[in-house]
Amino acid sequence: MRTSPLSWSAARLDYALAASREEQRAALAIYLPVGYPNRAASREALLLAAEHADVLELGVPHHDCPMDGPVIRQAAAQALAGSDGFQMRDLFAAAVDLTARTSTALVVMSYWEPIRSYRPRAFARELAAAGGAGVLVPDLPPHAAPLWRETAAEAGLHTVALAPRHASSARLAELGATTTGMLYAPATPGLTGTRLPLSPYLPRLVRRLRQVTGLPVATGIGISSPQQAAQAANFSDAVVIGSAVIRRMQTAPDTPGPAAAAACRDFAQAVRQARRPAA
Repeated sequence: MRTSPLSWSAARLDYALAASREEQRAALAIYLPVGYPNRAASREALLLAAEHADVLELGVPHHDCPMDGPVIRQAAAQALAGSDGFQMRDLFAAAVDLTARTSTALVVMSYWEPIRSYRPRAFARELAAAGGAGVLVPDLPPHAAPLWRETAAEAGLHTVALAPRHASSARLAELGATTTGMLYAPATPGLTGTRLPLSPYLPRLVRRLRQVTGLPVATGIGISSPQQAAQAANFSDAVVIGSAVIRRMQTAPDTPGPAAAAACRDFAQAVRQARRPAA
């Protein structure tokens, strides 16, 4: 249960989702690991991605990525490598820079261990002060969940959650009671970066999540082409793209920023041309 008002930075996520809805389209969210492929190139790629995205999902690189496929694992490893490797201060610096220079909402995706190691209260407060709107922790342990939600709420952050592919209405209602900002529905089975057709059950899951929780629903994990993004945009409130953008960056190691921008432009066009998500 939220114990304090939302921060001004969290309100940016609400505004981004409401604005795209008003325009009768899904929002576009782009995931990129902070520090990939290096600090300078990451900064450029994020700023260029923000020109096309309604939401940026800032990934915290980590060595143990249980829900990620090889593309994001490799990107995280590269961001962490060397004497110039990712440190948590780089996340907050990226958020400050993006908040000052763009109007894009910022959501962080982090596994629990980096947050636990940094200390949850310090992490939440520094992220909110830097301009972060909320946090998705896909491996949040049940024993840590109540304290984390309280800590995030005190900082005014949204607590975004990943919905199970198969869950009872009671479980979904529980998610709705403990989640704020938006819910995240997996578009394909398996790990991130999977090149498979979208799950045939995805539209039904999105409808169930909206009905039971009343929250906007983003779809991601495995959306690998603009065509799939447009398909998901037909029934989602937001579409999240990650590995597909990183793959484009990998094909242009000398110009990763412009490569990311080109990929984001393609996905933005596809999402914006799709029809309005179902109510």
